[in-house]
Amino acid sequence: MALLELYTEFNRVWIPDAEHVWKSAEIKRDFHAGDITLELFVEDGTEYSYPVDPTKPQLPPLRNPDILVGENDLTALSYLHEPAVLHNLKVRFMESRIIYTYCGIILVAVNPYKQLPIYGDAIIHAYSGQNMGDMDPHIFAVAEEAYKQMVRNHKNQSIIVSGESGAGKTVSARYAMRYFAVVSKSGSKTRVEDKVLASNPITEAIGNAKTTRNDNSSRFGKYTEISFDKRYRIIGANMRTYLLEKSRVVFQADNERNYHIFYQLCSCAHLPEFKELRLLSADKFKYTCLGGDITIEGVDDEKDMEETRRTFSLLGLKEDFQSDVFKVLAAILHLGNVEIRNSGEDKSSVSSSDPHLAVFCELLGVSAGELVRWLCHRRIVLVAETVVKPLPKKQAVNARDALAKQIYAHLFDCIINRINTALQVPGKQHAFIGVLDIYGFETFDINSFEQFCINYANEKLQQQFNLHVFKLEQEEYMKEDIPWTLIDFYDNQPVIDLIEAKMGILDLLDEECLFPQGTDHSWLQKLYNYLDASPLFEKPRLSNEAFLIEHFADKVEYQCRGFLEKNRDALYEELVDTMRASQFPFLASFFQEEEHNAGSSKGVKVRPARPLVKPANKQLRTSVGDKFRSSLSLLMETLNATTPHYVRCIKPNDEKLPFEYDSKRVVQQLRACGVLETIRISAQSYPSRWTYIEFYSRYSILMSHQEADLSDKKQTCKNVLHRLIQDSNQYKFGRTKIFFRAGQVAYLEKLRLDRLRGACVTIQKHVRGWSQRRNYRTMREAVIILQQYIRGKRTVRKTVSAAMLKQGWAAVVVQKHWRGCRMRQIYQLVRVASITIQAFTRGWIARRRYKKMMKEHKALVLQKYARAWLARRRFQIMRRLVLNVQLSYRVQQLRKKVEEQNKENRGLMERLTSLANSHSQTVDKLHGLEEQLEKSTNQKASLEARERKAKEDASLTITQLKAGMEALNIEKESLEQMFEASTKEAKENFDQVKRSLLDEKETEARLRKIAENNIEIQRQDHETKVESLKEEIKRLKEEKVVLQRKMEDVVQVNSDLQEQVIQLTKHVKVIPELRRDLNNLQNQKSNLDRKMKQQSEQAKAKMNGIVRQLLGGFVEEELLLGLTTDDSEKIDEAEDMLAAFEGLQKATRIVENHHREQREGYETHMEGLKLKVDHLQNENSKLQNLFQEKSNVNENIRQEVSRLSSENAVIPELKLQVSELQRQKQELEGLVEQQDREFTEKHKENTDILHSKLTEESSQRRHFEEKAEELEEVKRDLQGRIEELEEENEHLKRQQMMDNEIKRNLRQETSQLTAENMDFEELLDQRDRLIKKLQSQIKSLETAQKAKQTSAIPKDYLGMLEYKREDEARLIQNIIIDLKPKGVAVNMLPSLPAYILFMCVRHADYLNDEAKLKSLMNAIINAVKKVVMSHHKDLDLLSFWLSNTYQLLNCLKQYSGEEEFLKQSTARQKKNCLQNFDLSEHRQILSDLAIHIYHQFITVMEKSLTPAIVPGMLEHESLQGISSMKPTGFRKRSNSIYEDSETYTISSIIQQLTLFHSTMSHHGMDQCLVKQAIKQLFFIIGATTLNNIMLRKDMCSCRKGMQIRCNISYLEEWLKEKELQSSNAIDTLGPLAQAAWLLQVKKSTNEDAKEITEKCSELNPVQIVKILNSYTPIDDFEKRVSSSFVRKVQSLLQDREGSTQLMLDTDYRFQVMFPFCSSSQALELLQVPSSLHLDFLQRI
Repeated sequence: MALLELYTEFNRVWIPDAEHVWKSAEIKRDFHAGDITLELFVEDGTEYSYPVDPTKPQLPPLRNPDILVGENDLTALSYLHEPAVLHNLKVRFMESRIIYTYCGIILVAVNPYKQLPIYGDAIIHAYSGQNMGDMDPHIFAVAEEAYKQMVRNHKNQSIIVSGESGAGKTVSARYAMRYFAVVSKSGSKTRVEDKVLASNPITEAIGNAKTTRNDNSSRFGKYTEISFDKRYRIIGANMRTYLLEKSRVVFQADNERNYHIFYQLCSCAHLPEFKELRLLSADKFKYTCLGGDITIEGVDDEKDMEETRRTFSLLGLKEDFQSDVFKVLAAILHLGNVEIRNSGEDKSSVSSSDPHLAVFCELLGVSAGELVRWLCHRRIVLVAETVVKPLPKKQAVNARDALAKQIYAHLFDCIINRINTALQVPGKQHAFIGVLDIYGFETFDINSFEQFCINYANEKLQQQFNLHVFKLEQEEYMKEDIPWTLIDFYDNQPVIDLIEAKMGILDLLDEECLFPQGTDHSWLQKLYNYLDASPLFEKPRLSNEAFLIEHFADKVEYQCRGFLEKNRDALYEELVDTMRASQFPFLASFFQEEEHNAGSSKGVKVRPARPLVKPANKQLRTSVGDKFRSSLSLLMETLNATTPHYVRCIKPNDEKLPFEYDSKRVVQQLRACGVLETIRISAQSYPSRWTYIEFYSRYSILMSHQEADLSDKKQTCKNVLHRLIQDSNQYKFGRTKIFFRAGQVAYLEKLRLDRLRGACVTIQKHVRGWSQRRNYRTMREAVIILQQYIRGKRTVRKTVSAAMLKQGWAAVVVQKHWRGCRMRQIYQLVRVASITIQAFTRGWIARRRYKKMMKEHKALVLQKYARAWLARRRFQIMRRLVLNVQLSYRVQQLRKKVEEQNKENRGLMERLTSLANSHSQTVDKLHGLEEQLEKSTNQKASLEARERKAKEDASLTITQLKAGMEALNIEKESLEQMFEASTKEAKENFDQVKRSLLDEKETEARLRKIAENNIEIQRQDHETKVESLKEEIKRLKEEKVVLQRKMEDVVQVNSDLQEQVIQLTKHVKVIPELRRDLNNLQNQKSNLDRKMKQQSEQAKAKMNGIVRQLLGGFVEEELLLGLTTDDSEKIDEAEDMLAAFEGLQKATRIVENHHREQREGYETHMEGLKLKVDHLQNENSKLQNLFQEKSNVNENIRQEVSRLSSENAVIPELKLQVSELQRQKQELEGLVEQQDREFTEKHKENTDILHSKLTEESSQRRHFEEKAEELEEVKRDLQGRIEELEEENEHLKRQQMMDNEIKRNLRQETSQLTAENMDFEELLDQRDRLIKKLQSQIKSLETAQKAKQTSAIPKDYLGMLEYKREDEARLIQNIIIDLKPKGVAVNMLPSLPAYILFMCVRHADYLNDEAKLKSLMNAIINAVKKVVMSHHKDLDLLSFWLSNTYQLLNCLKQYSGEEEFLKQSTARQKKNCLQNFDLSEHRQILSDLAIHIYHQFITVMEKSLTPAIVPGMLEHESLQGISSMKPTGFRKRSNSIYEDSETYTISSIIQQLTLFHSTMSHHGMDQCLVKQAIKQLFFIIGATTLNNIMLRKDMCSCRKGMQIRCNISYLEEWLKEKELQSSNAIDTLGPLAQAAWLLQVKKSTNEDAKEITEKCSELNPVQIVKILNSYTPIDDFEKRVSSSFVRKVQSLLQDREGSTQLMLDTDYRFQVMFPFCSSSQALELLQVPSSLHLDFLQRI
């Protein structure tokens, strides 16, 4: 579409204006080719005719649609020209209070003259890692882009900051350097980034000053190279300076100041360390009071001095260096106060008594006489002689000022060099980012040499900038495959050649400076002569002391006065020699350095501010212009080798008022800084560029249905554009973007607006038509009703007359009488019928009532009997339930008895095997005895005397033993009597219980008969209950099946007993074989029958004891086994063994009979129980429903059942105890008698043995004595046996005392039987311990018995794990370091490692081993720390160990024994508490470790979640059909965000949250910790989203608010789904929800402002104002927020207290809590899986 076609009615244009540069006007009527004027309406309502040349129409620039105004990037504007740029900046600066705007590759920064809260560390972190177009324009975005390109492209970068004085260049450069220092921490102890930032206060103090335009104006150019290593961390910096304004040292204009350092120094004159400098107030020094005002509002020079000294120290510049610097500065001030007087014509002098001169010479160590002489004189070297010429006062003053300037310039260079040295850190530079803070283009009323150099530098920078812009445009076209056409842009190379080429301005200036008599006028004449032909050089018409140069920005007039002097920068050689001879080394080094550098070799690259060029001789020194040209060339080489980034600072007004916009000043700076040139280059080609997705989203409203249905959006966009814009030259299709000529986007916006306006008109048409039709129908219905009434009235009036009235009245009378008669007849008929019906009805009701009363009477009688029967049945049912409970308990007791019998049977088998072994031993002994008997016959006579003596001693001992045995017999008889009494009493109790059971059976029989009678009477009523009773019968049948299973278990137990008896019989079969062996031995040794009778009797007694043991019970079997085995070793004859084996055979038969009888008794008992069960099932099936009615009665009955069950459980145990005690009594009696016999028999046996041995070895007395000692040992053994019997008697006494206690308790309350049962268990434990003690004495059977006992006895674990000290490392390695969370979580409890570690801790506490416990706890803590540190990014592992650390902490609390942690513990858990050590210190360490793991866990989740927050919450359009797309500029296009990038949605965030929640739940994390973690994540989501809203103007729209609220609702639904509403996580999204509401709410009236202040309670005033200022309409139908409304909201928010920070702290962490949660897990039930490889752990 042609541009002329856009000048239609209602479109707006810009016309020039003297006051505001440009003003807006609206086209009154369409413009057509050939018109000579354009009719306009100006904004003030006046009409204006804009003249147009028909031949070459120059129409005014078109104004952009309001939807495009206020964009972040000026290149996003459809019309790119000066008024559009100026207006866009004004809207952003004045209305939105935004100071940064992109203009292609330039960042335009408007100085607000006010501190803004947009530079905090939170803002830095928000911009870190972001693409440049994703966030609002900011200096941090430029710095991030430079840093990112350096890292990505491995190329050096430069940030060029330029602008007028007071535009904010220094602050911008400072913020850029601060950004690099924050985002690229060095990580070393040197803190290089702090030193880099610390250099700014020093350079500002010595190089900045107050000017009329700026209170902190940089009076030098500075290029700072920030060096980075290979990891892109700051390792140092280097600074270059350019063109220091030395003249400011000696001269300042009105309302200006000297350099800040002088005033800072004077403000500290009172300090002790500055006393020797003899400083005065700043208003008393000439060099500091020339400008008049010595102070700056809001600046404290003394505090600034403290900051300067602090930064000196931070940079490592010691106190000595600082003292030297301050001496030189003070000397310069005193030098300015040195008074030079006239002393005649062309002469001058200085008083030698001048105090300032003395101070100057004293501070700098120079000769006062030499200084005075060469200030007022000059040496002239002629060919033949040297002449000293006096100087007039003016020249002497100039010489003094030149010395002051030279000293300050050298001091400045020295400080810069020392700063560069301090900023250098060991390490190789990999890359650097340079920050150039340089003066912008300047034009004043009087422009001199400084302005010339500044503008020359800006010409060079502008040339570099133009080439870079041209290069970027070319790259963009090539990237998108757009045909490249040469763009005509301004090339300022002719101006540069005019200045620096051969015979140019600088060359002619240097040539004139070589002549001693050269003057400014002579140089100016040369310029006129040589450069007059140049079109860029002009001579002023009205001045002969100036020249004009047409720069790229403007035409500037330069005054030639002072050019030569400033270019020479001359200082008399005599004064230089005087300074070089100074006794102050610091000063002398300044002037010696010049000579040293002059003689240095070539090839040394000069890095300082002023690279020194080697002169031909002392007189031909390098000029200032030449130095500046060299340093500028070096700078341009550096910039050309880097990727530049541009920041253009704009000064909005000269009065330094906050947020005031002077269009004239701004447009002047825009022209000077190259912004408009960038716009012009962009406008010549295709300035508007949209991605296909943006275009499709924005202009889908212009598509037809056929076009919108295509799946290829790119082709759809092409089709639409071909249809809408016929001229294909107005746009081009790239690979990812569409390129538009200027004005085409505005045309598309116009079409879109027309379409929307047409749609609105259509909607309004239909709505208004529907409304009018509805109103019409309502009115029509009302009219019809009115017409009906009116027409009725008319009809009545026409028809009514007197005759008609009479006829009507007569008809009414006739009708009245007829109707009355008719109604009376009907009434009579109805009355008669009603009476008849009532009679029959009442009779039927009375009869029915009578029948009902009879039925109720009968029912009451039946209910009376039935309820009595039901009550009795209920009691019977409860009693049967009690019997069922008792039955189940007895079955359990029977099982226990069966197990005990199994143990006893195994014991019998062991005894039989031991008897077989003893038999083989006795056979061997018999062979030995045969040999001994043959030898002992010869020695028998000699031993008879000794035997008599031994017999006498034995008789004495026997009498003593008999006396003791008699006493024992007496005690045993008393015990027997007491046992008999107890058994009788127990039998009586049992009989009573049996009789009560019989009585209950009889009552049941009676009740059964009554019930049968009642059932016959109530059979009809119970038919309805048959179905429910059937269901109850089914359930009871199932219970019957369960009981039958129990019966089958009992039968199985009996069968096991039978099998064991069969095994015993098999073992008994060995006896006949032994009998045959003994018969053979008897045949061979018949001569020894008499001698072995006593041994046979002994064996018989022994076997009788064994038989008694088999028959007597199983309580003391180990004790009796110990006694019998010791004696069995002394059986010597085979015949007695045969008898003994026969006794054993009989005993086994008796045991078989006993078991058979016991089995039969069990079978009969079980048959009775089956009958009872069948009977109970029948009864329960009838009365089960009544049992459920009285729940309160059931509770009491259950208590009675528990009491009776405990009583019944004790009765069989008492019976067993009584029977066992009787057997023990019989065994003890037999043992006493046996001991008597044994004693006599063993005595005879021993004597026979001794006699045989003495006869065999008569010659060996020593052998006899050994045999005697054996006899004595046998005696001692007998005495030991007696003592053991006494101990057994004492044990029986204790048992008798316990039986007495049982009797007394039985006489009292039956409820105490359970406690007595515990006493019996204690007795059994004591007896078991006694058995174990006796077993330890039998060494031959110890190992086998222990193995069998451990296999037979069920294990009762204590919840502890035992490990050896050397296995601690293996434990930690397997359970912590090598453990994989996934395998553990799937196959076992997630918290199992915590339980295992705590069980090991319990064992160490149980052993009271403090060293082991501390070692284990320290190893656990260190191992967990190691795992967490080595896997600090593993989400699963962090979640797993957070859960286990928390569980271990809970275990340490729960089992600590403290009362507050024992409230919910079970009795067993209370018993398992730690006993010996207090682990509260380790609990605190574990708690700190858990907090660390939690924060690391949150950090890992935050890193995973953060990339999806902004795209999912803000950028993704979750509400279909509501698009917030707007055109974007160059910055957005430069980052291919629409290609090959992962797209995040709100679903991505929810999926990530679900993953986190499932991970925590999978690892068994406590719900409290899960809620805290989710709350923290929601806070991060809300804070990150809100921070991006604050920094992204394109996100502040009504539609985006709707999207955000929709996304918040999705998150809230997720919380409800996971049942996490109580976590208060949704409350953390409160600020975000209020921000979304604020974007949607109406913002125009005072009521709206009040509502905003009331409802936005969680947003601080800064955030509210920022959102209001950033609010951006998406369509023309929305309105911007007016400045007055924002001010109204600000006034209402003045009294609100709270934070003033713009950003929320995303690093904020809620305080984590670890509440105690009691665990119900029983430690004794835990088992260690084999997969953990912890076989060395033993359960205790």
